[in-house]
Amino acid sequence: MAIKILLLGFLALTCSLISASDSSPLQDFCVADPNGPVKVNGFACKSAMAVKATDFSFSGLHITGNTSNPTGSRVTAVTVAQVPGLNTLGISMARIDYAPKGINPPHTHPRATEILTVLEGSIEVGFVTSNPDNRLISRVLQKGDVFVFPIGLIHFQHNVGKGNAVAIAALSSQNPGVITIANAVFGSKPDISTDILVKAFQVDNGVIADLQAKF
Repeated sequence: MAIKILLLGFLALTCSLISASDSSPLQDFCVADPNGPVKVNGFACKSAMAVKATDFSFSGLHITGNTSNPTGSRVTAVTVAQVPGLNTLGISMARIDYAPKGINPPHTHPRATEILTVLEGSIEVGFVTSNPDNRLISRVLQKGDVFVFPIGLIHFQHNVGKGNAVAIAALSSQNPGVITIANAVFGSKPDISTDILVKAFQVDNGVIADLQAKF
């Protein structure tokens, strides 16, 4: 009997670990205290008596982002870094502006699923499934259309309209993180060994050196 109870307890613990995810808040809010002495997975809570309305608000999403850059896009993020009140709530958002032909280059969010809504313009979107299929799932969105990018998968957006485009993204983490593929691979510090990249991309040293110089 004792062995059965032990096995059931172990099974219950295993199942709970498998299904674990971000914990639900245990109080009304936990406004982030980025300067707090305690380091946790997220941020320690600011004193409830010191919390202000400004901890839960952000101004600026009505402002067009500056897209004068090589990719022709600008992301205005609203995460826990901008709104401390998002701490422990598991949600954030962003405005993305695109110049004509602008792109939000292939990237991933390691901690969040994203749902994108087009406010203006025509935007080609897509994501690539994991190995071994590496299937591209893509379509062109119009104003009012919505598209979901599953957590961790490489995805992108491309303004295929004649004018500027705007989208709003909601993400399932207070701090979704962003890994832009080209920047990570060719702009790491220190550089990834040229020998590794030459074999990975099946190109010569000169091509890798040129790409690393750009990032």
